[in-house]
Amino acid sequence: MAKAFSLISWNVEHFKEDDDRVPRVVDLLSAQKPDVFALYEVEGKIVFDALTTRMSGYTFHITEGPAVQEILVGVRSNMTAFFTQKLEFRSGVSSLRPGALLTLTVASKHYPLLFLHTKSGNDPRGLGLRDDMLVRACEFSRTLKDASGTTGPANYLFLGDLNTMGMKYRHVPGRNIAAVDELTKLTAEATRFKMRLLSKDEPNTWSNGSTSTLPPSDLDHVVAANHLTFKSFGGADVSVRGWPKEPTAAKQDAWIKRFSDHGLLYLEVQRV
Repeated sequence: MAKAFSLISWNVEHFKEDDDRVPRVVDLLSAQKPDVFALYEVEGKIVFDALTTRMSGYTFHITEGPAVQEILVGVRSNMTAFFTQKLEFRSGVSSLRPGALLTLTVASKHYPLLFLHTKSGNDPRGLGLRDDMLVRACEFSRTLKDASGTTGPANYLFLGDLNTMGMKYRHVPGRNIAAVDELTKLTAEATRFKMRLLSKDEPNTWSNGSTSTLPPSDLDHVVAANHLTFKSFGGADVSVRGWPKEPTAAKQDAWIKRFSDHGLLYLEVQRV
């Protein structure tokens, strides 16, 4: 089956203008040759300048609001796309980031892509806001179907740094919620709307390095309509690139320092 487009989702922690990582990150991103990409935690205009000069074959969009960290989306200039900022994914909290909706048109088919950077935090408030954002993202598939006026499901994906870290209930450890349980709930919510959590070729996407007391975690995800198909990476739908592919702890630490504590997600969507 022919490729519709390739896609990257990558949280580049605190990506801002006084950061010497900017040229390295942009060059690594460009080397992947994605048709579409989203960067999270963008904080400075020089990041935008570096992208427009080093990736001149793309057009760019960025969310806007009171949050310091925004979502920047790039799409190849020869592709037809429409960008919309979706405020409902702030879950009523103005300081949270809005969703970034990019609708691609490939061979007369529309592919709505919703990029999210959900609320972090393993306290009850963080989990509650994150859960609300993810439920809204699943329910959005129904909104898209109704808006299309067709009988079939939308070619919809949502993805990003979903921060699925579970919850610690202070002073009552027996009420803690493990990260895997949060993913179980997300899987169940997706199933309700005929969607699925895509498989990845690495178990974790985030690491604070080998000397950290925090273990590597699985924070970045892609959820897609059941009928969509993807290129296989060793039997997985999504390739996690970056530090998870480095063979030693020392090399992983070096990659994290040079680029980001998040690996990047790469996938290829096949035409419907």
